[in-house]
Amino acid sequence: MDIITDNLAQSLVIFGLLLLAIEILMLGFATFILFFIGVASVITGILVGIGIIEPDLVDALLAVGILSAITAALSWKPLKMMQDNVTPTQVTNDMIGDRFLIPEDLSPGHPIKCRYSGIEWSVSSDEQIMLGLEVEITDVSVGNLRVKQCS
Repeated sequence: MDIITDNLAQSLVIFGLLLLAIEILMLGFATFILFFIGVASVITGILVGIGIIEPDLVDALLAVGILSAITAALSWKPLKMMQDNVTPTQVTNDMIGDRFLIPEDLSPGHPIKCRYSGIEWSVSSDEQIMLGLEVEITDVSVGNLRVKQCS
């Protein structure tokens, strides 16, 4: 513990950078709490290093708390907008375009169960497809295949 208090400025900067690295690299900037505390710790470490804040553990922890609140108040809205500004992308799947024979009649709004590639799928279509006809996969989602009749 003496090594931390004897080198408080450096310890705070290292601790802050460690929290920022965890937040950004491991959590993918999903939570902002570690970001706020990390920024506040780095700033407090700098302020302790240049002598504005006394190199006392209680003063440093108080400064980290206050600076965390200030950082959160100033950057919460911009960070939240940045996090919400994500465009969903359609995932491509190697199964799209594959063809197989359906084991029973398929009609719109009434999916059937079908075993394909070792998995039981719910198969649906926007068109009427008769038993034994070849279909092509047009969309894949969890447990569901969307198909159309091959021409």
